[in-house]
Order: sequence, then C-alpha cells, then structure tokens
Amino acid sequence: MTDFCRLDEAIARHVRTGDAVHVMMGHSRWSALVRELARQHWGKPSKFTLIMASLSSLGAVLFRSGCVEKVVTVYSGDSFPVFTPNPIFQKAYADGSVEVENWSFLSYIQRLRAAATGVPAVVTGSVRDSSMAGNEGYEEVDTRFGRVGLVSPLVPDVALVHAAVADRQGNLAIAPPMFEGSIGAFAARRGVLTTVEKVVDDLRPWSSLVRVPAHRVLAVVEAPFGAHPGGVFAGPAGTRLPVEGYAEDVAFWISAREASRSPEFDDWIREWILEPADHDAYLAKLGEARLGALVRSAGEPTPPTGRGEHDGPATPAERAATWLAGLVRARIAETGADAVLAGAGLANLAAWVGVEAAKAEGHRVALAAELGLWDYTPTPGDPFIFSFANFPTSSMLLDTEQVLGTVVNGPFTRSIACVGAAEIDRLGNINTTRITGGPHLVGSGGANDVVTNADETLVVGTMSPRRFVERCDYVTSPGARVRAVVTDVGILTRRDGELVLTHVAPGPEPLSKRVEYARSRCGWGLAVADDLEELPEVGADDLAQLRKYDREGLFLGQSKKGSA
Repeated sequence: MTDFCRLDEAIARHVRTGDAVHVMMGHSRWSALVRELARQHWGKPSKFTLIMASLSSLGAVLFRSGCVEKVVTVYSGDSFPVFTPNPIFQKAYADGSVEVENWSFLSYIQRLRAAATGVPAVVTGSVRDSSMAGNEGYEEVDTRFGRVGLVSPLVPDVALVHAAVADRQGNLAIAPPMFEGSIGAFAARRGVLTTVEKVVDDLRPWSSLVRVPAHRVLAVVEAPFGAHPGGVFAGPAGTRLPVEGYAEDVAFWISAREASRSPEFDDWIREWILEPADHDAYLAKLGEARLGALVRSAGEPTPPTGRGEHDGPATPAERAATWLAGLVRARIAETGADAVLAGAGLANLAAWVGVEAAKAEGHRVALAAELGLWDYTPTPGDPFIFSFANFPTSSMLLDTEQVLGTVVNGPFTRSIACVGAAEIDRLGNINTTRITGGPHLVGSGGANDVVTNADETLVVGTMSPRRFVERCDYVTSPGARVRAVVTDVGILTRRDGELVLTHVAPGPEPLSKRVEYARSRCGWGLAVADDLEELPEVGADDLAQLRKYDREGLFLGQSKKGSA
C-alpha cells in the first residue's frame, strides 16, 4: 500500500544510508523531498550516490551537506540567470570529496531504461567517439547487424519526484513536457517518493497524463508548491490537470546561485533549508504574496532580473549570433531541414532568429528543445529556452528521449544542431566538461546526443586562443558532423576534416590585417581558404531581432554581464 504521510516521514522511512537516490527531472526540477533529504542527512556520512540529470544551483546544497559520495549526472552547473559552472561542484570534483560520472542526456535516460526494462544493456547512438566512451557503463561491440554502442542499467534504490496530482491509490499525474520522463520510477529498486500539489479521489478523467502507477509509489506527500523554486505546468488548455500551476521562482534560483559563490552559503542553507521546521514553515517564509505572484505569472515570460535594458553597439557575442542566424537561415533553405535544435544560451538566440527568418521565407522547419518541446514559438522578452511560456506554443509536448532519440535525430528527420563550446579544436571536437589541469565545466547536457546524430552542427562562440585549441583533451561532443564554427571575427568551415577560415568579419582595416587578427585569436595555425569571403556588417535591424528576446543582454552582453 502507498504510504500517505508527512515529508519527514517519507524520507525517514524510505531512504537508507548508502542508497542510490534518483532525483527525477520533469519540467519541475526540484522538490521539497530533496530539501528534506538534505535536512535529515546534513553532516552525516550517508554515502549516497546522487543520480540527477541537472544539478543546478540547489544541487550544491546536497554537496555541502556531506551526504553525497558520488554523482551520476549530465549537467553540473547553474541555469539562472545564465548557464555557468558552479564552484561548489568544481571544488568537490577537484578534491575528490565527490566522484562524478558524466553522461549525455539521452544515454543517461537509456541507462535508466535498461534498468526499467530488465535488460542487460540498451543500444545507444550517443557517446561514441567522445571521452564518455571510457565510462564503465558503456561498451561498443561488433554484431552481425553492425557495430553498436551499449549502455548498462543505471539502477536507483529510490526515486524522488514532484508530480502535479496523485489519487488515493497513489497513481501520479504529470503534464508534459517531461524531460527525462517517468522511466526512473520504473528503474528504482524500491520505488518512488513523491510530493504532489493535490490528492484527488479519481484520476481517470486525466488518465492520459498519469505517468506512474500506484504499485511503484512508496509514499505520497501532499505539499502545495512542493516544486519550489521550480514550477508546475498544469497542462495546455483543454487537458489541464485539476491544480493551479505556477511559474519558476527565478529570483530564488538566482539567490541560490549567488549564495553558492559566497562565504555565507552555509548561512543561506541554514535560513532556507535547515531552519524551517516543515514545508508549511518554508511556505510561510516565502510568503503568500510571493507564492500568489508565481501562480499569476504561470505561462507568462520570465520576469526581468533587474539588470536593465541592454543597448549600445554590437557586442562580440552579438556579432557571432547575427552571422550564425544568417547561416541557419541559409542552411535551412539549402537542405530543406525539418528541425533545428539549439543548446541554451547564445546558440539558442541565434537559432530563434534564423528559424524565424526561414519561416518568413516559406520554409517549414520546427524549433525543438531537449526538454521535450517540438515546433514551439519562442517568447519575446524571455531568453530562457525552457521557459514555461514556450510550452503552450508547441505543437507537440514530449520528453527528451522522444526529441533527441526519435524526432530530431531519427533517420527520416533532416536536422541542424546549434551549440556553444568551452573549447573546440581544429577537428571540430567540442569540450564542455572539464579542462585538463583546470576546472570542471558543466558537462554534455544534450549536446553530445544532437552533435553526434544531427545531420550537421553549427557552433557559435567568441574567438580566443584559450577556447580554440589545437586538441581537446576531453571530447564531450565529437566533431565529425560539425559543419561550421561562427565567431565574432569570422567563420571557420570544415574542409577535408579540418576547420579553416572561410569568412572574415568586416571592418575598416585591410583584409590582410583582419585575417591575421583572426588567425591570432586561434590556438593552432589556422589555414585560410582560397575563396575567403567577407561577412556583412551587423546592423541595427540585426541587433533588434536578437535583443527582442534578450533585452537585458544576459547572453548577448559583455562577459562581465554574463555572456554565453
């Protein structure tokens, strides 16, 4: 029988020392159960293995608690206001206090699927030719069907999730988009602990949104706003679950990020995690006005962070994004692409502008996002790719496995990937995971999946010798399908397996000086194409198209303001 109980009882009764604890990630990326886990195991050597796709800023709380021994993850960084590494994760990985195992989004989910279906391995098209191929859970084998990559089962002991609604048997309903989906509920040895907005008598009117059956659910805790500071999407009009949704509390996410970078992080944790006696006390501390505002703003653009309007001449990031947008539009026209999937940040904004221009010219092409969005329309004034405001504009609400594993990367979809890179080498290999002898970065996210399997990849970033290196020691995403790299000083195109300078930025200087400047910004002896072309000037209309999405310059501004 499902245990209907309090928050503290759910954790105390069902989580054991040494457990592999899976924090399931739908569009709600946090739960009151995770907060309670940190409270009960603060300062204890509980030796948890944390299985959590995107750690984000609040994952640092579990690291500081001392209860985590190992983490299996996809993304070790912050999400708001920009996507950046987090110093708590970096320090823990560097000093060995927490062991990290990095995967791509799709391969991570496929490992859970292997556990859920009881098979010894699942075939994956990701990971090959990357440094993640060295993970113990990955192997390539020759079969009579060809050479295949395999991932082994990833088996949690218990999974934690925030669902929108439960019925009195323990069935759980969650509206899409679903990110990693519900597969972790079926992979966990003992089952699922869940918080919900509401318990209802009967979920059969919403049976299409029931994702986890009662026999997999160990405990249910009715905890309104249990996803805070994450949000809850109750579903599109016509299929809404019987709860009020609410927006993500971006201001709270930002405060957690800032606290994790200060000597007062333990004080912040004490105030928000350890001292509230229970969930009601936590909500009281947030206050009715704040919670009410989150309900009212559900589905609205993410509110400004207060940085002010971004204006002035084009930044290096905006020059690169403008030229990438033009290349995206051109490649859609030349290839008849069905889909463009862009990574978060600068690549995302450029893809939005490029797809918008292609559609205006009559091309049928869909924007996709790894969260589970297909054919969505981005919201002006909101630069966040996973904004809840984009959910109702999608023609399909799916999950990561469907988007990355089938719709975008399937053999019958012509797709273009747009991504950024912390490092890129002359062969187009991309590193976003760790610097040899330096810090951990963030990991793959869905980049490895889409770069490995899309028909072609376009990369964007400002050019410097530190970013453009002779050889990536760690390969997050292999470069075989990288077609071009768009920068603020020119475009590098893959020719005969190597990136060469094919387009140079405009300017008053002689062409030869602009070429030499571009070459000086590269960490290898950059070859120059015989048919070198000059890029167009970045005009006011170009900037307006970009800035209508990122009005504060979170991703478009100078690095001191948080450029991608």
